[in-house]
Amino acid sequence: MESSLTVLRVSLYHPTLGAAAFINVPLELQHDTSPLLIGRGHDTHLQLQLPHLSRRHLSLEPYLEPGSTLLAFCLKNLSRKSCVWVNGLLLRFLEQVPLSVTNRISFSNIQMTIHIETGTSLEAFVCCFHMSPSPLIYRPKAEETDE
Repeated sequence: MESSLTVLRVSLYHPTLGAAAFINVPLELQHDTSPLLIGRGHDTHLQLQLPHLSRRHLSLEPYLEPGSTLLAFCLKNLSRKSCVWVNGLLLRFLEQVPLSVTNRISFSNIQMTIHIETGTSLEAFVCCFHMSPSPLIYRPKAEETDE
């Protein structure tokens, strides 16, 4: 019996550069269970052409939770200079957070959502990328008060 791959549906948005920021992003990327590196460096798996991005900015790291037979994922900030927001949590250099089924991530003006569709394979996973023409993360504007 063949096992199915876990699918990460990744949407990307940049407010000023749009799709040009993601010119090197494939529509689909199959990866083994080593960390998937994201940044502007030539040695990253997902290369983004943005000057404020670190050469190795983030890593998406698959792992097995104790007692589980399914891949889980965490996101780690590899940038010394910039922070990463994951589901409202601030990650500083080398901090990481486990991902849930649906995730909202922002870093260096990039907005990213990751939706995880669990498969049974423990050998690899696949990322399917979509470049969004509109914002993915909406933040309510602060209201002024007379207090």
